[in-house]
Amino acid sequence: MKKKMKKPQAPAAPEDSGSDSEEELNPEAHKESLKKLKSTDPDFYNFLEENDENLLNFDVDSEDDVSDKGEDDGDDDEKVHKPGPLRGDSDESDFEDEDAKPVQGKITLKMVAQWQAELQSEVKVKLTTLTTVIKAFNAAMLRATSEDGASEGEYKVEGSSVFNAVIQMCVLYLPGAIRKYLGMEQSGKDPQKCKHFIKIKTHLISYLGDLLKLLGGVTSENILTVLLKHLHQMAIYVACFIRIAKQALKKLLNFWSTGEETVRVLAFLCILRITRNQQATLLDSVLKAMYMTYVKNCKFVSPSTWPGINFMRRSLVEMFSLDLNVSYQHVFLYIRQLAIHLRNAIVVQKIENRQAVYNWQFVNSLHLWADLLGATSNKPQLQPLIYPLVMITTNTIKLVPTHQYYPLRFHCVEILINLSKESNTFMPILPFLVEVLTTFDFNKKHKKVSMKPLDFSCILRLAKSQLMENGFKDSVIERLYGLLLEYTANESHTIAFPDITLLAVIQIKQFLKSCSVSNYTKKMRQLVDKIEENSKFIERERAKISFALTDEKMLAAWETSIKTKGTPLQTFFENWSKINKIQKRKKITKNDEIAGELPKIKRAKLSDDAAQNAQPEDKGPVELFPSDDEGEDDHFKLEDDDDDTPAPKAKSVKKKKEKKKPAKKKAMEVDDDIADDKEDIVQEFSVSDW
Repeated sequence: MKKKMKKPQAPAAPEDSGSDSEEELNPEAHKESLKKLKSTDPDFYNFLEENDENLLNFDVDSEDDVSDKGEDDGDDDEKVHKPGPLRGDSDESDFEDEDAKPVQGKITLKMVAQWQAELQSEVKVKLTTLTTVIKAFNAAMLRATSEDGASEGEYKVEGSSVFNAVIQMCVLYLPGAIRKYLGMEQSGKDPQKCKHFIKIKTHLISYLGDLLKLLGGVTSENILTVLLKHLHQMAIYVACFIRIAKQALKKLLNFWSTGEETVRVLAFLCILRITRNQQATLLDSVLKAMYMTYVKNCKFVSPSTWPGINFMRRSLVEMFSLDLNVSYQHVFLYIRQLAIHLRNAIVVQKIENRQAVYNWQFVNSLHLWADLLGATSNKPQLQPLIYPLVMITTNTIKLVPTHQYYPLRFHCVEILINLSKESNTFMPILPFLVEVLTTFDFNKKHKKVSMKPLDFSCILRLAKSQLMENGFKDSVIERLYGLLLEYTANESHTIAFPDITLLAVIQIKQFLKSCSVSNYTKKMRQLVDKIEENSKFIERERAKISFALTDEKMLAAWETSIKTKGTPLQTFFENWSKINKIQKRKKITKNDEIAGELPKIKRAKLSDDAAQNAQPEDKGPVELFPSDDEGEDDHFKLEDDDDDTPAPKAKSVKKKKEKKKPAKKKAMEVDDDIADDKEDIVQEFSVSDW
């Protein structure tokens, strides 16, 4: 009865089905049939043996089932047959690799740590690791650029901690891992020649594109600095793809011209490295783009923009020096454009044409090409361009030789002096400087008083009101003195120095006779004395010469020996230059940063009795800081003055003398009080508060 209840069967005739059911459930009969199958159809049997072993091992489960039937009723529940797991192979199993199956879904910090450890592996870096990391970086970029902050793709980056971890992992460890995978441990190897480059090529394009997007969206200078350093490491791969390289250079040129100082330097290093890796393809377009960017950003010059313009000019000289044969075509074309502008200004006397020459873009272009020709003076490719550049610069001075454009004249003269010094080429510069002394009347009285001399470093043209100030004449004399001293010091070792400076010395002496301002004549007389002293030194050395003056080699060797030995004028200029640089730095920093905290004189306080004895009989207000301005008398009073009446004016010299001695003592007391307050303030002040 229990067996019937355990295994209910469909109603059937017991006579017809009894024997058949027993044969079907008999494992021995099934085993015999399988043996017959092996002999009758061996191919089918082998197929079953390879693909489905459960059918051949049917006897194991069957015997257990049969034993269940013969056992006691109490063990039936424990011996129930449980089918094993299904085993089946899909059609795609032969083409799939377990390593190639990434873990899909949300990225965790644990996953990032695992990838980071795989990137730092010393043995070998797998391609799957690199592709997974690049996909994770792409997911982070999708999160950063999407509106809702969610990334849709194979991976998802959620949370700022995971985002930062992914970016940090790629910046710190991905470049080294790629080099290790490509086998580029030795420097100077082209990535495109590595055998594994084709496998990672598409992934690199994706990663570099995402990196450029990230650069375009960053505003923090610190983060931008880190990303530019990373781009500098990846620059060798950027150069492999021309489209990516052009996109990168476009962004880098913007950073190079408008960024903060550190950002500018890193952007230029990236530009330089990308260009040098594809110099034949990229150099021509990079030079043109950098020059146009330089001209665009040097339109306005101020003390804040001047350092950036100088950096762009020096870096452009570096770029043009990479290949002088390619650079010659660009330099020739741009100098020719400057000459065309100058010719139009000379021929057509209109304000618009003059303004096309007398502006900062034109002057800074002259400065750039002069620096380039001076830096490449030891190579012959660009030397033929020195003459046209000098002619353009000198005719720019002659275009409008008025007093208003003295600052532009000084800028052009400074350009010529530097070019003459670097290229070792004689240029007639002295007439442009001495002309100022002979054409301007320095005895003319000024109509306005200026507190300090004008600064010509960031201006090209003076206003008419500035010409009336006394600071204008002071600045002109100072600038003339510095430029004359610098040029004559550069030429002080030449054998023709007495002849070069003879006419200039005569004209300066005429100025000394006509000028009645002692401050101006004192400087120029000192300059003439130094020039004449150097001329006598050269004449003494020249008298000892035994070779012919037509022997250029012997003449060059003689001048080199004189320069090495040193001349009186050169020694004087070096000492003056050191002092002048210190003064310029003080002006830039407003004297406070260099001077620091000034030392304080601690004065002993007077006792109460002594203070009472020191007070005058007439307790009137005492003038601590006498001034010529009558309106300033009321600004300084003693603290113990109870009278509201204003201080009486000093009518006679005798009263001033009587009040002079007690005024000093009262000033000491007030200074002591002020010093005490300052000391308290300094004690409360801390650097950590900033």
